[in-house]
Amino acid sequence: MKQFESESVKIYQSALWKTTSTIVEGEDFILLVDPTWLPIEIEEIKKDIEKSRAGRTLYLLFTHGDFDHIIGYGAFPDAIVIGSEGMKHHPRKQYKLNLIKQFDNEYYIDRPYDIQFPELDCVIREDGQQLKLGETTITFYLAPGHTHDGLFAIIEPQGIWIAGDYLSDFELPYIFDQSSAYLNTLDKAEVIIKNRNITLLIPSHGEFTTDTGAMLARLEMARSYIKRLVRSVEQNDNEAIIALGEEMKYPSSFTRECHEGNVDIVRQECLERGVQL
Repeated sequence: MKQFESESVKIYQSALWKTTSTIVEGEDFILLVDPTWLPIEIEEIKKDIEKSRAGRTLYLLFTHGDFDHIIGYGAFPDAIVIGSEGMKHHPRKQYKLNLIKQFDNEYYIDRPYDIQFPELDCVIREDGQQLKLGETTITFYLAPGHTHDGLFAIIEPQGIWIAGDYLSDFELPYIFDQSSAYLNTLDKAEVIIKNRNITLLIPSHGEFTTDTGAMLARLEMARSYIKRLVRSVEQNDNEAIIALGEEMKYPSSFTRECHEGNVDIVRQECLERGVQL
């Protein structure tokens, strides 16, 4: 269903994991971000694009290569595809595809397109790399930490920030890369908030916001969780580690596994730094 709609922006939120997909329209282009999840949801997005496309070029941006973000790739075969260099050389492409197939098989889902890992036409290799589309400029920033291949995208002059799996209003960090990289990306996000004219922040899970104070609060929520987690692991404070896991909203086997995965990654990082646990 649509979460937000204006003249140039549509945000869709899936019934699953509150995952967002976004359309941004310009005079000469349509940009689609992370189309997901269910076939009926992807079909709604596709129909909206077809109704308004009017011959414009379609760009398809993937914020990273997690299976819930790439699951709609095959529905847009004529799009120019954008992603990071880390995504282009993703070491576990078949694993991600297997997760999609497992999900579809588990829920008896048939899709009217082939399941494939995205082939990139435009590869983002460094912070500040830009794509100019008429009067619109998209500036990209590498955003590792959640995964190694994450991207931010800032669309100007509208001031739209596509944040990927960062700065959710409810979701604490899931660290599949490195906690230090995640903190560095949060530092980068803070600079963006304080120095760029961001009018609309769109995370990949949860609600958008137009409020700068809310953006900073979300950033601090994520930063606090990671810093407290690192401290708890360094001090072997199992009670604190368990309490942090209980801060996960929508407690489930999935959120428990994500928190435990965070602990394992931080523990390994501590050992590599020579911390005695």
